[in-house]
Amino acid sequence: MSSTAQELARLAETIRPETKAFIDGRFVDSASGKSFDTINPATGKVVASVAETDREDVDRAVAAARSAFNKGSWRNLAPRDRKVALLRLADLVEKHQEEFAVLECLDTGKPVLDALNADVPDAIATLRWHAEAIDKIYDAVSPTSADIVSMVVREPIGVVGAVIPWNFPLAITAVKIGPVLAGGNSIVIKPAEQTPLTALRLAALAAEAGIPDGVINVLPGYGETSGQALGRHRDVDCLSFTGSTEVGGYFLKYAAESNLKRVLLELGGKSPVIVMDDIDDLGPVVEQIALGILFSQGENCSAGSRLLVHAGMKDRLLEAVIENFKTWKVGDPFAEDTKMGAMIEQKHMERVLGYIEAGKREGALVALGGNRILEQTGGYFIEPTVFDGVANSMTIAQEEIFGPVLSTITFNDVEEAVAIANDTKYGLAAQLYTNNLHIAHKVSRAIRAGTVSVNCFSEGDQAVPFGGYKQSGFGGREKSMLAHDQYLQFKTIWMQLR
Repeated sequence: MSSTAQELARLAETIRPETKAFIDGRFVDSASGKSFDTINPATGKVVASVAETDREDVDRAVAAARSAFNKGSWRNLAPRDRKVALLRLADLVEKHQEEFAVLECLDTGKPVLDALNADVPDAIATLRWHAEAIDKIYDAVSPTSADIVSMVVREPIGVVGAVIPWNFPLAITAVKIGPVLAGGNSIVIKPAEQTPLTALRLAALAAEAGIPDGVINVLPGYGETSGQALGRHRDVDCLSFTGSTEVGGYFLKYAAESNLKRVLLELGGKSPVIVMDDIDDLGPVVEQIALGILFSQGENCSAGSRLLVHAGMKDRLLEAVIENFKTWKVGDPFAEDTKMGAMIEQKHMERVLGYIEAGKREGALVALGGNRILEQTGGYFIEPTVFDGVANSMTIAQEEIFGPVLSTITFNDVEEAVAIANDTKYGLAAQLYTNNLHIAHKVSRAIRAGTVSVNCFSEGDQAVPFGGYKQSGFGGREKSMLAHDQYLQFKTIWMQLR
């Protein structure tokens, strides 16, 4: 995009976000009439007062989604017609991409140019990818005797509840909507209370794109009220959640205590970054390490937060990492040269600072940063932080910090590196840097993680599955064709011929 941060800042002064819930094709007040404030993390100021939904609103939205599903206004459309509507939605998001970037920036505190050049294009690409897949998924006829016809067909699962995190709200909403709607389902979306604005705008564009009333519903509100009500609702057929491992466990409990709905979980991570001693040029490696932990303020489930480096080159690499981190300017998300914005909220900032203090208490050494900065702005900023002398048993090496904090751990050989990498309850992602092809293959296979990136930081693209091992995921994968199967039922039709 050619828009400058200054132009987007001017747009932010005039934008008037939607603040009501979206149920059955209309924007409506919450049943209780209550609302809550969404705060700009970069200033601490109120952006908007948004409808606070709860159980009664969940009941209304689920009823609307079920009615739309039963009528078949969406699920019975020809696949090509659903594709056209989803592509139209993607086009509308693209038409309004500056608006989406500004809303995302105001809600999350991330640099507006990151939202414009990464988050919004990713959401658009996601919608288009799943739209194009709709009429390319075939059912099957199984081999049988001549007097039998046996078909295996896919059918939409029904009403899907989607609970969205606050770190990439628009992009992850698209990750849910794409395959859910491609399969002919209806959806009830509960955005994070910190970041409801882009989901509400997306709902308005969905109606403009021709997606029938009730197929998409958006309920701003809190996890313990509307989120829990959605997880416990007996008329929700599937619940898809992206967020923390702790909260993911609640949704499994809610399903067990209600209707045994299908639960899909994309959860936390403590991703290792392994750097072998055969690397000659550290420059590109350092750039990728920085991107992996500092992009989006480190508020990323696949962030490379554990730097595992061969003891023989640790000092040289750490020096280069520190010099690179110093170039990441932290500040006003609407400034052209800002590379890191604010933590999502004061509570989370204090949590990250608490982990930094825990690292100090347990004996790790702060090699860079470790402080709150720019307090005079009213925003929640933390500077890039690097720990040295970290043992993998320390709190900062075992628990997900979700901030710009890198822990440096040394190893002496490949086997030790793999053992340290796997010594975690998580298994979402990993990075490996080596010039040795044999090590690349061996270590990639040995690491227990859903995505292993070699000589880069990457989560792949829309065509590859994303999800984790162990406590980083449950029930399926986001992205790729595998995402479609999560929201479909498989039915066998067995016919005896005469």
